[in-house]
Amino acid sequence: MLSPRLHNLLDAGHTPYTTLTHPRTVTAHETASAVRVEPNHFAKTVMIKTDGRLAMVVMPAAYRADLYRLSLALGGVPVELAEETEFRGAFPDCEPGAMPPFGHLYGMPVYIDSRLAHQDEIAFNAGNHTEVVRMPYTEFERLAAPEMLWLAHMM
Repeated sequence: MLSPRLHNLLDAGHTPYTTLTHPRTVTAHETASAVRVEPNHFAKTVMIKTDGRLAMVVMPAAYRADLYRLSLALGGVPVELAEETEFRGAFPDCEPGAMPPFGHLYGMPVYIDSRLAHQDEIAFNAGNHTEVVRMPYTEFERLAAPEMLWLAHMM
């Protein structure tokens, strides 16, 4: 079942989306494979800390978070990966590691890798390890209001 907060947001926003059910997976790469979405097109949520505050970075499952590039893209602030123990409590309606990429639902900013923004659709975890939401990227952008990061263009 979708995260209740995500379900309410999608329904209240009259957003077209589909839910894809799959066998339990742990990594974004496994999830993308299970739902037959290319890893370059599957959005994973990476939890970071900037100045001690939690934030989400939404990026293609095919890539690893580059903390140096993230720091540059965020204006030079220190960036570190958040430990699961630091963010587990922030997502009471989600399984650990399966948070949907809507930071405002959980009181935190959300940044998106520009490599996902040029796609027609976006697919991401639905709050658990057995369901994925697929929706038009423009609808995701409208509801999530993410800040765009141009990570692929940074040297």
